[in-house]
Amino acid sequence: MIILGVLADTHVPDRARKLNPKIEAIFREAGVAALLHAGDICSPEILEQLGQIAPVHAVQGNRDIWWLGHLPLNMTLNFEGVQIGLSHGHNGFSGYITEKLSYFIRGYQVNRYYRRLNPIFPNAKVFIFGHTHRPENTWINGKLLFNPGPSIKLSWGPVEPSVGLLRIDGGVIEGEIIPL
Repeated sequence: MIILGVLADTHVPDRARKLNPKIEAIFREAGVAALLHAGDICSPEILEQLGQIAPVHAVQGNRDIWWLGHLPLNMTLNFEGVQIGLSHGHNGFSGYITEKLSYFIRGYQVNRYYRRLNPIFPNAKVFIFGHTHRPENTWINGKLLFNPGPSIKLSWGPVEPSVGLLRIDGGVIEGEIIPL
């Protein structure tokens, strides 16, 4: 079995001063083999700090263009024979604008992320994304859509900070959202 730590939307220093210390404790206690960061990191120092826990795989979020613009928008990973698609979920600037309009018109819909990520990662069994600041651990058409939620307390909305653990054992996949 392999355990992966999953986080997104750390927003340090633009919305939080530092990484929540509970994050390191949770990931160390779980014995994660790697960390997957689904964007809006906002500071290279956060990746360095997380790298002291386990190897980090990270993608660019809409707030990462200035300091972490070298990161890819999407990344395909393979753990224990399970293909994972890692994305912030905004699909670049035009996707960000389209997403904002759609959100204001129709509200949050997890199916929209399935439709967006499935063509990018057609062979993935798991889609990890951030951007929405909403935890998600939902199976759609045999694929796990997993968003660990924001790892910071937001000044708006009722969503509490959280991170995620992804367990893969013999092809069996289990996601867990952990409140901070």
